[in-house]
This record gives sequence, C-alpha cells and structure tokens, in this order.
Amino acid sequence: MVAIATLATRIIAGVTVPDTPLINASISLARDALPDRPYNHVMRAWLNGQTIINKMPSEQRAAIDEEAFAVGAILHDMGWAFDTEYVSSDKRFEVDGANVARELVRKQGANWDKHREQLLWDSVALHTSPDIAAFKEIEVALVSGGTFCELVGPEIAKQSWGELITVTQDEWDTIAAEFPRDGMKDFLIDTTVRLCSMKPETTYNNFQGDFGEEYLEGYSRKGKRIVDLMDTLLP
Repeated sequence: MVAIATLATRIIAGVTVPDTPLINASISLARDALPDRPYNHVMRAWLNGQTIINKMPSEQRAAIDEEAFAVGAILHDMGWAFDTEYVSSDKRFEVDGANVARELVRKQGANWDKHREQLLWDSVALHTSPDIAAFKEIEVALVSGGTFCELVGPEIAKQSWGELITVTQDEWDTIAAEFPRDGMKDFLIDTTVRLCSMKPETTYNNFQGDFGEEYLEGYSRKGKRIVDLMDTLLP
C-alpha cells in the first residue's frame, strides 16, 4: 500500500494528485494510445475519484493505495485503444484494460506484490460492474464510482453510490473544463457498437449488448444468453 503521505504531489484541474513515475507512465500510455475523447474521460474519472479520496478522514485515507487507484483509473479504458496491440479479439474490453494495466506495472519494474497487482486488475475489470465493485476493496469501488460520477455528474452518481460521492458540482465542472466532455455521448455509442460488431461474443451478457440491439443492424442476443442456454440444456 502506498498512501499519498509518502508520495510527491502535483495539482491537475484543481485536484491534488499523487505524482509518481508509474502514474506518469500510465498517463503517457493512455495519451499515446487513446484519442482525445477517451483520454479526457479517463483523466476525468481519475480526478473525480481522487477528489473523493482527498476529502476522506486521514485514517481512512491512509489505508488507500492511491497509486494503484490512479493507475487503474487512468488505464481503465485501454480496451478502447482500437487498432493497437492492447485490444484483443476475444476478451471483454474491461479485461483488455486490466491486462494492459498489470503489464505496465510489470514492465516498469514496480515490483508490486500479488495483492497489489490483483487489486489493480480488479479495479479495471470491474469498473462497469458497480453492483460488484461497490463491495470490493475501496480502490476498486473508487475506479467504478469515480468513472460513473464523471459520466453522469455528482448528483446522479449519488443516487447509485450514496455517500461515496463527495464531488461538488463546481469541482466536477472544473475538471470538465480542463478535460472537455464534448461529443462524449456519440463517442460512447460508436465505441460500444464497434465492440459489438468486432467481437460480439464478448457483449451478449453485459450492458454492451443493449447498445448492439439498439444501434447495430443484425445484432441479436437471442440464443446466446444464459437464459437461452439454460432453457436448451436443463431438464
């Protein structure tokens, strides 16, 4: 565990964040691999989550691995880095991102133990599963909750995440001014539909399939869902 008290810091969009070589390597990787809209999104997710951390009581905050949280938040959408080595043909985009994050830590020679690597991997892999992430370690919850907060705003996020979300509207707006949100809706639709088209088998049993059925001609989950399998195989 690495608490911010032991780390150098800097300020981004009004948010005090830890400043480590590994975090900076994560930012560089995301910037190099992602177009502007997803890059801005992951940075907003990180900064919203860090804003939450910064307001926690010192004892609670000291127990958080802020470096692991930062790396997870910054790299959580590397599965959207289309036309790169980071996107597989057979894995959910969340798994691609989790694998990229873990591999970066290893390549950087960070010498993380198994627990920290697993914490990082889980935070990325589960960021679209808030009903699971909320009951995992706080770092995992923060990647999911911070991402949701950045997408829908703090007031709506509170309806799902409750007291975890302590970001104010002014703080959210300041972050968005530094990392603009324009065009995010169309980008998310286009990205999710692209995943449904290029590797549909990874989308049938999760939220991505909703986009496939809504926007992708010829896409259907019928016969590919768990309920279909059970209906076919069970007596």
